[in-house]
Amino acid sequence: MANGVWHTGYHIKIELTHADLGHPDRPGLLDEITTPIEQRDRELLQCLRHHGTGICRAEEEDRSPWMTIRRRTIGGVTTLVAAHLPVRTRPTAEESDKHKALKERIARAAQRHGLSAQIEARSTDGKVRSDVLVTGGAERIGWEAQYSPITASTVRRRSAAAVDRGIMPLWVTNDDRAALIDRAPWVRVDDWSWHEIASERAMLVRGGVRHLQDWACTPAAQRPCPLNGSSCGGLHVHWDLPVLCLPPKPHTRVDDLVTASAEGDYVPMKIPAQHNPRASTRLWVPAADRDRWRDIIGEDETLPEAEPSAEASPTFTEEDLDPTCRCGEDTRVFDDRRPRRDHADASGPHTFPEVPQRIFRIPRQPQRLTASPEQRASAAQRYGCPVWYVGPCAGCGAPIHRYGAGSAHACATCRRRVH
Repeated sequence: MANGVWHTGYHIKIELTHADLGHPDRPGLLDEITTPIEQRDRELLQCLRHHGTGICRAEEEDRSPWMTIRRRTIGGVTTLVAAHLPVRTRPTAEESDKHKALKERIARAAQRHGLSAQIEARSTDGKVRSDVLVTGGAERIGWEAQYSPITASTVRRRSAAAVDRGIMPLWVTNDDRAALIDRAPWVRVDDWSWHEIASERAMLVRGGVRHLQDWACTPAAQRPCPLNGSSCGGLHVHWDLPVLCLPPKPHTRVDDLVTASAEGDYVPMKIPAQHNPRASTRLWVPAADRDRWRDIIGEDETLPEAEPSAEASPTFTEEDLDPTCRCGEDTRVFDDRRPRRDHADASGPHTFPEVPQRIFRIPRQPQRLTASPEQRASAAQRYGCPVWYVGPCAGCGAPIHRYGAGSAHACATCRRRVH
């Protein structure tokens, strides 16, 4: 990547390795050149080689001579670098065909279940356009079929405008590195051709939908303790993919999500990371799982609200200006600059030191067994467990197999009362 660019408006060379960019008389220059592309003239910054000779290596790599400024972090050191913009600024014909096919599929799914669906729907003030607006009994969902590149700032701006008008955005991508992931409610699907999208074949959600899994960390738990491998006595909570649930759950189909999101059966959530309040994951989850999560967290134990990630301050190395076009070198060294975003690290694990009392469906009674040694021995024989595994039912206090493998915290009679 280049360490300098040509400013076509001021007709000056900008040195990105210098704190003043080589122009101490222009204090606002850094903010100007780092403005998002959609908010400035695309041809504001030019490759120095192209400016000097009229041609550069970028044109051989299907790139344009116009530049954007990025922050690059290597070994904990962040610097400013210039990168060539692609020639293409509009979706390809293939992307347009996929976009159209997915819009039609979403509309068909909604109408098949008796919901209203409008393609290319505009808000009453004309300022928000949804690819497909699906209206159900609980929500108005603005589906956005996004197969072409889009910036995070554009996703945030358009999503905020939709929410202000009572529309819940739902972005669809086929790319696990898409900038829209976790910037707004989203899902990821397979990279199908438009023929497959338009077919009746089941289209599955591959990312963006999770299910709540919570368990008391005891020796009898089906899952190992994520902290140390042995039971810690706490409560672990994960937002898991369907196949990782116990028992496994079926994948959500896009056609089903069209209905479920509009009817309120699936709802969007923003889950802050437990140990990093600056990170968060956006998920679509079953409404029952959302309610269970709120019961576990409790009004007095809310997790910190996620904050926008702060960009690292750049380091200026005071290097000499290099006018060489390094487009081909950039492609080889930085052939996949975007990190994978579909990972949902913030969705788990969340660990609580003990199981909150409020989530017990059978209220806890004083944990004291008043059975005689003979009664304990009889209970151990009846349940097929060692006598020291016998303890009081949390509901009625009767002796049951309370501890160890295969144990339960309440007897069958008390458990039936809450089902």
